[in-house]
Amino acid sequence: MLFLQNRWFVLLSALLAFLPIIIDMTILHIAVPSITLALGASGNEVLWIIDIYPLIMAGLLVPMGTLSDRVGHRRMLLSGLVIFMLASLAAAYSPSAGFLIAARILLAVGGAMVMPNILALIRHTFDDPKERGIALGLWGTVGSAGAALGPLSGGALLEHFWWGSVFLINVPVILIVLLLAYLSLPRHTSTAKGNWTIGQSLILITGLIATIYAVKSGFKTGSSPLTTCLILAVGFGLLTWFVRQQLSSPDPMLDLSLFSRPAICIGIIMALVVSGALMGVELTLAQELQFVMGYSPLQAGIFMIPLAVGSALGGPVAGYATALCGLRSVAVTSLLAAAGCLAGLSISDLSHPNMIVITLLTILGISLSIGLTASSIAIMDSSPAEKAGAAGSLEVTGYELGAGLGITFFGVLLSTTYSNTILLPDGLPINMQSIAASSISDTMVIADQLGSAGTALAQAGRVAFSDAHSIVLLTSASMIAILAVVVFFMLRNYRVSAAHQSH
Repeated sequence: MLFLQNRWFVLLSALLAFLPIIIDMTILHIAVPSITLALGASGNEVLWIIDIYPLIMAGLLVPMGTLSDRVGHRRMLLSGLVIFMLASLAAAYSPSAGFLIAARILLAVGGAMVMPNILALIRHTFDDPKERGIALGLWGTVGSAGAALGPLSGGALLEHFWWGSVFLINVPVILIVLLLAYLSLPRHTSTAKGNWTIGQSLILITGLIATIYAVKSGFKTGSSPLTTCLILAVGFGLLTWFVRQQLSSPDPMLDLSLFSRPAICIGIIMALVVSGALMGVELTLAQELQFVMGYSPLQAGIFMIPLAVGSALGGPVAGYATALCGLRSVAVTSLLAAAGCLAGLSISDLSHPNMIVITLLTILGISLSIGLTASSIAIMDSSPAEKAGAAGSLEVTGYELGAGLGITFFGVLLSTTYSNTILLPDGLPINMQSIAASSISDTMVIADQLGSAGTALAQAGRVAFSDAHSIVLLTSASMIAILAVVVFFMLRNYRVSAAHQSH
């Protein structure tokens, strides 16, 4: 069994443990229409099913990393995999949308227990810098490929099985990974007695969820403005308390003092916006293809392959491009390219995908991926060596937070635009009208309940969603173009500051 202790087998085990967690970030996008109809989920519930995973993960990654340093990386990774597997089983057989949201929370807890240990194990296992560079490169490739494989694997599963299969597939995979990890991972890694920041983490998570709940419910028809304002005040209050804690604590969970450096500040903003745009575009595109175009889940997954391929290619390209042209040029160009592609997609006919649509999706994937890598370069190159770990924590939290906030922003903008656009057919019962107009999910659930009488409602929903989707893509294109201008000005002294720090 000694060959299993070989460092490359350790790497294989760590990367296999990482794969189901990264796939779970995107696999659900394709499954949304199937889950909506099977569980009768409202538009709001659909957003929470998707959103809760990255939000909980964002709040738990740092404290779980600290806890791993105290109890050992192997023990933490194996425990996290068991929790993730049990949560996958619960999610697969969820009887209701509420139960599925709870299962997704548990999935995020398991994922957050596993994620920080992957890099820690690589760091402990590979002493040679060259080998460590190869291992980290493979880790990055698995991350990009896993996120890219999510929609395609989800589509392939839904072609033959029920929606729960997108979660159930994790169980046999994790059983194999658990055995391999148990046999190969080193039993003893150095442990430290760091300050475990679970209290600060819970304040961050509660503040985020309260704020996002207020934003989501505030745009619903019939919502109470007073209740919304109170929940929003609680959310903002908790987030303000969290920020004050971080700034005053000698050992903060997230070192927010790093924001005083312009390159780090713009790097985090890029991470938030770009990861949010990528998640939001994938989610809304998956709904457009299935609800509006009538694509099967597999067809929708295949349609999105160019976006996935582009995302996988962008990371390696970014490193070379930055070395050749400088970070500022690469960051600004990638953001402007992404904005142009989103604007192009907003006026494209997705029902007849041609080379223009395929090219736009590919360039969008490449440019957003380059944007994410550029944000990472800006953050890591501008942080002092002694704060590299703190900067890394801030960056990873930014990615997860961006994914959660992106889904919220896109979802709220889409549902608001949709509600104002849809023309409900005559004869629809009054008690169904406000629900039917709130989101494409609600429209399709009610159309399904009405049987043949719901055909006109479903068609009205398709027309409204297509219009709303175009507006959302144009809005996101505008936001990313504005970000490109901000990056252009904020990184104008980047070379000087980077050079200054190196001396």
